[in-house]
Amino acid sequence: MAKLQLIATVPMGLEAIVAREIKDLGYEEMVVENGRVTFTGDENAIARANLWLRTADRILIKMGQFPATTFDELFEGTKALEWPEWIPENGEFPVQGRSHKSQLSSVPACQGIVKKAIVEKMKQQYGTSWFQETGPRYVIEVALLNDIATLTLDTTGPSLHKRGYRKLVTEAPLKETMAAAMVLLSRWAPDRPFVDPFCGSGTIPIEAAMIAWNMAPGLRRTFPAETWAAVPASVWEQAREEAYDLFRDDIPLDISGSDIDASAIEVAQAAAKAAGLSKEIRLEVSPVAKLRPRGDYGCLITNPPYGERLGEREDAEKALRQLGSITAPLNTWSTFILSPSKQLEHYFGRPATKKRKLFNGRIECALYQYFGKLPPRKPKEEE
Repeated sequence: MAKLQLIATVPMGLEAIVAREIKDLGYEEMVVENGRVTFTGDENAIARANLWLRTADRILIKMGQFPATTFDELFEGTKALEWPEWIPENGEFPVQGRSHKSQLSSVPACQGIVKKAIVEKMKQQYGTSWFQETGPRYVIEVALLNDIATLTLDTTGPSLHKRGYRKLVTEAPLKETMAAAMVLLSRWAPDRPFVDPFCGSGTIPIEAAMIAWNMAPGLRRTFPAETWAAVPASVWEQAREEAYDLFRDDIPLDISGSDIDASAIEVAQAAAKAAGLSKEIRLEVSPVAKLRPRGDYGCLITNPPYGERLGEREDAEKALRQLGSITAPLNTWSTFILSPSKQLEHYFGRPATKKRKLFNGRIECALYQYFGKLPPRKPKEEE
């Protein structure tokens, strides 16, 4: 198969991390834009990107891009693309759409035009005038931005943050993609202690353990593109085989999480068990005031509660003050806190070494980074 243009859609603020992940998979040719990283790969890249990317949302095939200020331009531009290379005669192909700063502002109308154009193209190929759409699913999106139409095919289905290990969720859970991003930004390594004192449903400790053991996050789920004839089953088998070969469960871990909410810890324990990590992560019901991090050069990575109501807010501020005083003397520990609060440094008791703007869903947050001393470099012969 010829080279494909693939798009990894990305939560705002994580573009550079996704670009690094794609590069680590061996795909060097890429363009980084707001909310997406476009890269070049073959059908193997579809499987490998879906299985491995920890901080992206979806992997799309870029079918084409062209100016479209009229419905005629949208119809002809869509019809010119090679849809039958991907969609079989019985394929189901719903069309989704969005439009921003474009003359073609009616999304339902654009969806209808794109659907009609694809049907016309398919009629030419298959010599039939009726498509039952009873086969594999091919979700198409038409995205209009500044009068440029981009047509894509979604290979992923439900967002990549759905790893398959979480059956239950607590209120306002942190997405797995964001939790993984926090760990990747922290410089934490598996030979260092790891603590999350507001762990909720356990997402950050679980993602840390998966990163430490090089566990491909998509191994426990399926993807629509696995049913597509254009991506042979052998491609997926090979990608999964590679992921199992690179899995490292022989690395000892020192990862713990705690939370004052007993029901949240129950959810966290169920998720850790489903991820095959229940023996590697210590999870306990405990208030932050009782936190006593052990060892040197550890990382504390957390997303503390931010009370919306007054009583809750006072509790949240008190917890941050306690965390600040507990971590203040730990000069070899680094602390990373994701919070929408503009007052976090005030309650924590000291200014952050560095702040990074991130979005938890639609909520603008900052990752407050407090760097401790790094562990001494190992002599070359030990590495």
